[in-house]
Amino acid sequence: MTTPLAAKIAREYGTPCAVIDMDRVERNIARVQATCDAAGVANRPHIKTHKSPVLAQMQITAGAQGITCQKIGEAEVMAEAGIDNILISYNLIGEEKMARLGALQGKAEVTVAADNATVIEGLPQAAAISGRTLSVVVECDTGRKRAGVETPAEAIALARQIAASKALRFAGFMLYPTETGWGEAQKFYDEALAGVREHGLDAAMVSTGGSPNLKNLGKLKGATEHRPGTYIYNDRMQVAAGVATLDNCALTIYSTVVSRAAPERGILDAGSKTLTSDTGGLDGHGLILEHPEAKIARFAEEHGFLDLTRSNTRPKVGDVVRIVPNHVCVVVNMMDEVVMVRGDEIIGVLPVAARGKLR
Repeated sequence: MTTPLAAKIAREYGTPCAVIDMDRVERNIARVQATCDAAGVANRPHIKTHKSPVLAQMQITAGAQGITCQKIGEAEVMAEAGIDNILISYNLIGEEKMARLGALQGKAEVTVAADNATVIEGLPQAAAISGRTLSVVVECDTGRKRAGVETPAEAIALARQIAASKALRFAGFMLYPTETGWGEAQKFYDEALAGVREHGLDAAMVSTGGSPNLKNLGKLKGATEHRPGTYIYNDRMQVAAGVATLDNCALTIYSTVVSRAAPERGILDAGSKTLTSDTGGLDGHGLILEHPEAKIARFAEEHGFLDLTRSNTRPKVGDVVRIVPNHVCVVVNMMDEVVMVRGDEIIGVLPVAARGKLR
């Protein structure tokens, strides 16, 4: 069954269409800001989820101390919109990136992350371009086996390398503990902190992440800030992690059923170019709110293959359904714009200004 709002969106914008409920967005911003405030940890939201200076400014107005970006391109969009106090939580390498980082630092207060000597050796180029000292945090691996040094001794050595450069300032540590690894993260941090203090340094900034760890806020003694991103929209992964409910999911994909060639199957007009193939370890590729027992079993680029064998209710051709994505961040990056609604009213269109900023 197609709701009146879904029918209106399909008529005015077509499907598939990304739609954000601004009432839920505002509640999510307020809820997580209050959670950070109660834990005594500053909120530095990661904009990789929404990629919008408008929403970033809403987060700052609500109390966030700054923002996190993953790539220079994202940070450039945010700084151009007047947003300051930016952490780029990614290793930056090469003359092209140093030129852009130097120009960016001339517009905004920027801190960057590093987990190896090669990155640190290149950063003074950016500082020289801007004419300002560049703040650097050491990224520490505390269980995810992604980026980050693996031992406190390595973190201490990099902190000393940063401090030895007149162009750089050692700002602290950046961590992303696993949801169950905060005890190990504490041991890592305590040893790294003691080590840098032996060399006359300190960690003014101790940054943890992300949305799945909101339930762990306050568990790392010494943390000064947290970097949640997905919370502004939420998705099936956050619901599965226990940090959100479906009522907190602010972004849905409106999609039309375009084929029902057999009783137990169907086709949506949202395929891998809309919902992405990132399952997040979940069953299926999204939750259809009108038919929660139905399964989006697989994709072609423009086809979402419905498995209706478990569904007591089955859509018909032409029905417009709402889908909660598994991983909303990559879904948003597929979109040039999202449609904003309040209740049953369409209130406007929001550009995804930092979409596709992969470098």
